[in-house]
This record gives sequence, structure tokens and C-alpha cells, in this order.
Amino acid sequence: MIIFDLSCRHGHRFEAWFQSSEAFEAQCEKGLVSCPECGSTEVRRIPSAVHLARTSGEPAQASANVAVSNPKGELLDAYRKLVAALMANSEDVGREFANEARRIHYLEAPERSIRGQASNEEFEALRDEGIEVLRIAVINKEDLN
Repeated sequence: MIIFDLSCRHGHRFEAWFQSSEAFEAQCEKGLVSCPECGSTEVRRIPSAVHLARTSGEPAQASANVAVSNPKGELLDAYRKLVAALMANSEDVGREFANEARRIHYLEAPERSIRGQASNEEFEALRDEGIEVLRIAVINKEDLN
């Protein structure tokens, strides 16, 4: 399954799950994809960005801290695999993350998954502009106690 960020002709933003890009295209052609707010079937994909933040000592806003008792470490291993997959399938743009996310959002740069660093202020500014970003903690074994 793949999640696409979508927008209708009225600018309403929403997301939807599809089996593949081809399934999305086929459903659009048949008028099966519609805006949940206004019902418009004129929808298009919009760029989405992934933000993988490095720990910088700044507290993350709108985050959750979770402690799980898992002696075999399966949950932590699964999380590490998820983060590794995200990193392997995204371009590291470093400290230019906020600028590049904006360029992608406003269709000034090719659509692609990116990762990099952003301050809390940059992160919130992106969210305020309607640019979907996500903070993900990268957990190294040496950081665990």
C-alpha cells in the first residue's frame, strides 16, 4: 500500500491509500477518487516530504515519548528497519531541508522524498504553510542505556 497526498480543484488537501501508482491513476480515470470535503473528482497528487530529524537537544513539538518493555528488542528492531527504509528511499538534503521542501511543495523542484535537518521554527513554519513533514527519531544502539 502507498499513501498519496492529494488536492482537489478547490484546494482541499487530503490523503488516500492505494495499492500502487497505477491503481491511483486507474481509479482517477474512472472517477472513483473524490475529495472528502466537497466531493470533487478532479484530484491531483501533491508533493509530500519526509523529515528525518537528527537529535539536536531541542525538544520536539507535538511529539510523544514511549517506553516499552520488550526484552527481545523486536519493536526497536522493527522501528530501526522502518527508519532505515525511509533513509534508503529519500534524498539527504541536509540543512537545506526547509527550502527544498518548499520548492517541492510549490512545484519548483522535482517531486521526491527528502530528509534533512530543520529547526523547530522551520518545522512549524512548513506545517503552517500546509507542507506535510514528519519528524522521526534515529535510534542508535550506542544511545540506549
